[in-house]
Amino acid sequence: MKTAAGVVAAGHPVTANAATEILRAGGNAFDAALAALFASCVAEPVLASLGGGGFLNARPAATKPLLYDFFAQTPHLKPDESDIDLYPILADFGTAQQEFHIGMGSIATPGVIKGAFAIHRDLCRMPMREIIQPACEAARQGVRVNGFQHYISEVVSPIILSSPEALQLHASRERPGTIAAPNEVLCNPAMADGFEILALEGEALFYHGELGQQLVEECHARGGCLTRKDLEAYQVERRTPLVLNYHDAQLFTNPPPSIGGLLIAFTLALLEPEKLGNHPINSAHHLGRIGQAMELTQQLRNQVDNGGNATPPDHILSGELIERYRTIMGNHRSFSRGTTQISVADRSGNLASMTLSNGEGSGYVLPECGIMLNNMLGEEDINPYGFNQWPLNRRIASMMSPTLVIRADGDAIAVGSGGSNRIRSAILQVLVNIIDFDMEIEQAVEQPRIHFESGLLNVETGPAEDTIQTLQQTFDQVRCWPDKNLFFGGAHTVMRKQNGTLSGSGDSRRGGVCYQA
Repeated sequence: MKTAAGVVAAGHPVTANAATEILRAGGNAFDAALAALFASCVAEPVLASLGGGGFLNARPAATKPLLYDFFAQTPHLKPDESDIDLYPILADFGTAQQEFHIGMGSIATPGVIKGAFAIHRDLCRMPMREIIQPACEAARQGVRVNGFQHYISEVVSPIILSSPEALQLHASRERPGTIAAPNEVLCNPAMADGFEILALEGEALFYHGELGQQLVEECHARGGCLTRKDLEAYQVERRTPLVLNYHDAQLFTNPPPSIGGLLIAFTLALLEPEKLGNHPINSAHHLGRIGQAMELTQQLRNQVDNGGNATPPDHILSGELIERYRTIMGNHRSFSRGTTQISVADRSGNLASMTLSNGEGSGYVLPECGIMLNNMLGEEDINPYGFNQWPLNRRIASMMSPTLVIRADGDAIAVGSGGSNRIRSAILQVLVNIIDFDMEIEQAVEQPRIHFESGLLNVETGPAEDTIQTLQQTFDQVRCWPDKNLFFGGAHTVMRKQNGTLSGSGDSRRGGVCYQA
């Protein structure tokens, strides 16, 4: 039987199909990941955009992983606060609400375009014009709105309705002035044109050329912070991943200045002695210990956060600090956001875990190319000291944590998640399910999740009533969610076993799919 060319897990069929087309055409995992990146901008416009930022954790076959950081950067200069266009909107998730800030003043220096071309130069073997073709075809022919994409469009509808250009990306043909309903088809030929021009002229078109000049002029005129210097100075950072051993597996995840990978590593370090696999899945012990480790990790984050300066990982993961927090766990009763993920493995052993984010979008769309710019300077999660208090010219710390796992038997896993502060909890629970409970990928991804934050333990539907009652006795506040929800992340995951067998799962919480090429 012919071995599959590769496997892809992503947040939309169009995104995953673009990657599988490229794999079938002879591309490697990194060609496929870039094809999925461009297609996600078409099919998942709330979650992905060339106007945002992201990370790729890449392991070329038989080599060490390398982390590509192309996340957003704060501007070099800060205008007077009274001149900055930044205002709040309320996103309604149904069970919870969250305030975001948008406007021209929310736009940070985007990195996706530069990141895509850096990855292409280093890792890819197909021409960029071929890599973008599936996305261009989808943009011109149209993408049918599915239930999940419509839901998240409704969640951030105040942003979509904030400008005619933003609405145009989501507008119903049948009901002008409204957001397209499920099963309506959205076309974006301007985005396809933009992709093709970029493939022809390269990243300089944005960072040194006409597209970037348009953005800078609009920022100057309408209360934004970006200048020509911000675009020209932007660099993709190649970083050595943060490494952690957990039972029989070695994890490679996003290092500082991003914080998500560090917090995942710390939580897993707390959990390793617990041997969770010796206890029933979804038991009070299993969920309670994870919840407690999350709570302690949140305490740690609050204690070591030092105004935006990266805390050295050797301090966070030092034996002394981990033992101190393990002691706290030992003395406790025994049960005490706009982001998308693309995971690819190919038959040659290349692994790609890519996480992309546009925040929720600023409401500003770059003319004639259909690119909505990010609102990273308006994200409360990454501006903990207040808006307009960001340090100058600094890579923004992120919770995004594309992660690769190599087990002792040679099995390799690519995982990551969307979901803002829930990213780390989604990833670590999938890893616990795989490593501690020896689950297959689909079961590991679809298991009920919990998330602890701000004194509240959120519990997804699934655990038994007596487990919930025990958790309510252990934690001061427990919120039970009636259904699976995108709140708990979208951990699209793939695995390549040592014998070459490929498998994966797209997280149903975020419309995920998994295809083999």
